[in-house]
Amino acid sequence: MIRPQCDQGVGTQASFVRKTFTLTAPSGQEVLHISALGLYRAFINGQRVGSDLLTPGWTVYDQRLSYQSYPVGDLLRAGENQIDIWLADGWMRSQLMWGGAPIFNAWGKDIAAIAELRAAPGLDQTLLVTDASWQSGLLPILKSGIYFGEIFDARVSPAVSAGAEVLPFDTAILVPHETTPVRELEPLPAVKSWRDAEGRTVYDFGQNVGGNVALTVRGAAGAKISVEHGEVLDQDGQFYNGNYRTAAARIEYTLAGNGEEHYRPYFTFQGYRYVRVSIEGQAEILDMVSVPISSVTELKSGFSSGNPLVDRLFLNTVWSQRANFIEVPTDCPQRDERLGWTGDAQVFAGTAAYLGDVQGFFRKWIRDVMADQREDGAVPHVVPDPTRLNPDDYPGFFGSTGWGDAIAVVPWQVYLHYADKDLLTEALPAMVKWVDFVWSISDGPIVKPPRAWGARGFTFGDWLQPSGPSAKPLPTIGDDAAATMYLFITSTLVARIARIVGDATTAERLERLAADVKSAFAREFITPSGRLAYDDQTSYALAFLHDLIPQTQREAAKTYFKNAILRTDGRIGTGFIGTPALLPALVKIGEPSVAAQVFLQEQVPGWLYQVKMGATTIWERWDAIQPDGSIYNPQMNSYNHYAYGAVCQWLLEGVAGFRPDPEAPGFERIIFEPAIIPQLSPVKAHHDSPRGTIRAAWTIEGQAVRYEIEVPQGTNGVLRLSPLYRDATLDGSAIAAGDADLRPGRHLITFNYSPSAGLDLPKVDINARTP
Repeated sequence: MIRPQCDQGVGTQASFVRKTFTLTAPSGQEVLHISALGLYRAFINGQRVGSDLLTPGWTVYDQRLSYQSYPVGDLLRAGENQIDIWLADGWMRSQLMWGGAPIFNAWGKDIAAIAELRAAPGLDQTLLVTDASWQSGLLPILKSGIYFGEIFDARVSPAVSAGAEVLPFDTAILVPHETTPVRELEPLPAVKSWRDAEGRTVYDFGQNVGGNVALTVRGAAGAKISVEHGEVLDQDGQFYNGNYRTAAARIEYTLAGNGEEHYRPYFTFQGYRYVRVSIEGQAEILDMVSVPISSVTELKSGFSSGNPLVDRLFLNTVWSQRANFIEVPTDCPQRDERLGWTGDAQVFAGTAAYLGDVQGFFRKWIRDVMADQREDGAVPHVVPDPTRLNPDDYPGFFGSTGWGDAIAVVPWQVYLHYADKDLLTEALPAMVKWVDFVWSISDGPIVKPPRAWGARGFTFGDWLQPSGPSAKPLPTIGDDAAATMYLFITSTLVARIARIVGDATTAERLERLAADVKSAFAREFITPSGRLAYDDQTSYALAFLHDLIPQTQREAAKTYFKNAILRTDGRIGTGFIGTPALLPALVKIGEPSVAAQVFLQEQVPGWLYQVKMGATTIWERWDAIQPDGSIYNPQMNSYNHYAYGAVCQWLLEGVAGFRPDPEAPGFERIIFEPAIIPQLSPVKAHHDSPRGTIRAAWTIEGQAVRYEIEVPQGTNGVLRLSPLYRDATLDGSAIAAGDADLRPGRHLITFNYSPSAGLDLPKVDINARTP
């Protein structure tokens, strides 16, 4: 690992390391293995190596550093060759965390590179290695940072000015790159542009993305083009990025004056839909496009319905996943955060696995979670965790229920979708440590988290529940009930995982623990009448979905559940952990009509409200923009947060009605169980599973439903119809209640459906949609 001696530290001009070397007769099979502390981009004889972005990626750098391997035979020549490795701060040492207590140099203060050139794949014949004989110099990149952006002066030519210093480095932490690399998606042209009062040009690309703008410019040497990024316009239609907080999120390009020039940032990315461009000096922009980037570039599912707002919601979720699946599953791509929040990933993992191929992505991230897990089993709020080596800045930034449970929930979703039993085996010890940590918070089955941030066992609870009017806030779940529920959910899940991987002793212990939690929950949080202690939507949704309510109290609890929704006029009363459970729970208790009312209402808080307000990604807050167009408090307001997009899992599994069978994971067997929402007809969906494309579509006319499905070859299916459906036929033959086996191929199911009454809510014209 060699450090460029010209490097002056975080926030200063970027640098490179260089080596000139001679080859007598290249074979054309040469491979470059390469990594860095910081970010790198490599060039051989002036030609770029590979097309991956933001390499070597983001891991728990002090314990796991990925390296990439590239075939480079076509870049080499007989005689003299030159390799340059450009280096920049990246996640390793540029600002992480927000402005009140930013962390710099989170994993170290030195950027550096490590590389070796081998004669051919698998051969030990080494042609070149990084060592003290390399040279270094400064780059045209005057400053770069993940939050900051990038300043590039094209008048600067990379020139050697110093040597290289060998750093102490344990190569045992190097791991082959484990996930799909970050790549560019199709560029998006601007759909509109205009000048503001100060003469700056604002461009609207029509879609909020995580990525960069690419510039083609012409002008005089020394002219400067400055680009600011924003997600939304303010109430007056003006460019706005106050919600970025201390993230400068800008790029500056100074022209060399050599005719047509091209630039896109090297070592950063931004979250934006709009950019505001200022020009100093003589220069013109010939072309500018928005270039989305992502680790998940191939869409694996589709959903359409008779409601265009719902279809746009699905697409918004796709774009939020793309923008936030850049090396790690982040909360947002724009402000001074962009962190791998475990709670967001936990609730979204199932949706993510439908929308893209995320097996390697999550496997890599779960290994980072295990590396960052504390000795007592606590899982950090964010992974990779910049606070672990800087505990004084953010003490106790770990241990929240609903967040740390990602250590079990994410591998489970990977298992369901890809039959990845190895990941379950690998992560099981960390899962068990987490469950034991949660039990230890209060030394028993009822978890009583402290309220103070940083205290051991602090929980975010049902984060960002809609509060309603300040005079009479909507009822919400208490932290103790939420934490206890999650102790039951995860201990039950980990016991099941232990059974799958053959650890009977652990399974039996956690099964007993889960039973104790379930009994204690009933005593502590369920009244004899069947009412839950906090009487809120999240409590009932999670309790019903995970069978925490005794059978004798279920009917009464159903009534209380519906009353909790009535009290909010049929609107959502849930936050991050309650929202994904809300609609599945309503369908599970036989209330699809209530689920339809909650889902389809178009006022705030609601999924479709944000679509009506012009969202092209999922918002962090239900009320991120008020009905009058005013913007919510910018201190915590992102317009690209995927968590509430977890509803798309329900659209595919519930409404379209297909999901993997846990007893035959990886879609070896597929369960078909549609929830008919007449207002959505016609529904059509597909998923390109690892075993082939699954299709499902249904229409309803009057009470007659026509459900068409396709089971991929090499798999089998199970048809499971609700008791609400009558007179069912399968491929023309009458079928009785219960499961029906499905062979590979296409099938037609028909039945009659009479929707339940739903809730007696104030009538709202859902067709009165704003543009």
